[in-house]
Parts: sequence; C-alpha cells; structure tokens
Amino acid sequence: MLTQAGRRLSCSQLQGLTHFTCLLHEGSDWQATQSALSPEPNAQQYRWASKKQGGSTQNGKDSNPKMLGVKLFGGQQCVPGNIIIRQRGTQFHPGTNVGLGKDHTIYATAAGKVKFNYHKLTKRRIVGVE
Repeated sequence: MLTQAGRRLSCSQLQGLTHFTCLLHEGSDWQATQSALSPEPNAQQYRWASKKQGGSTQNGKDSNPKMLGVKLFGGQQCVPGNIIIRQRGTQFHPGTNVGLGKDHTIYATAAGKVKFNYHKLTKRRIVGVE
C-alpha cells in the first residue's frame, strides 16, 4: 500500500497507473509503507509491455515513373536538341546527326526527319536524322 498526504491507497486503486509505478525518495508527497513492492526505498518499478510489438512490412514501396521509350517516330520532323529516344542501355544506337547522352538518351543534333535502320551484320537498331 502507498499513502498520499495521510490517505491510504489500495492495490486496486494503483492499477489505474498504466505506464509505471514509482517509489520516490523521502520528502515528496508519496511515501512507501512496509508492504511496498520493492525493498529499496528509492527504486523505480517499470511495467513491461503486455503485447508483443508487430513487425513492419517491406511492401508498399514504389519508384517514380521514368518515362522511357521512343519520343519521335520514323518520318517525324525534329530540330536540334529534340529527344528522340529515352532508354536504359543502348537498345538503339546513334547514327548520323544524333548524339548519345550519358544516360543513353538519343537526341537530334541537326534538323530533319527521324530515320530508323537495322544493320544486319552487327544486328543493331540505328537511329539517325536525315
């Protein structure tokens, strides 16, 4: 039992304390009697978790779209700087009047029409501007 300012509190009244019950040092409002839970007068008693914590999920993560693919098709007009293809790796290889960016983007370096070719010996798809 614990007393507060001369009033005795039973164990059933102490059950309302959810997080922890603490036995404080002398001189405060709360004082421990001889039937206290801890033999040490300055000890704190903590309550353990009553339920196991649930784990977190690793699903639900997604990346933003990258907008890859052909932007200008064969026969379309282009001006210098137009992006013709955005790709990962060199699925299409640069031909005449086009450049290859560091992320393998093929862009026009001259004005004209986009032309797609297939080289039979190297088995490569080539993009150029005529």
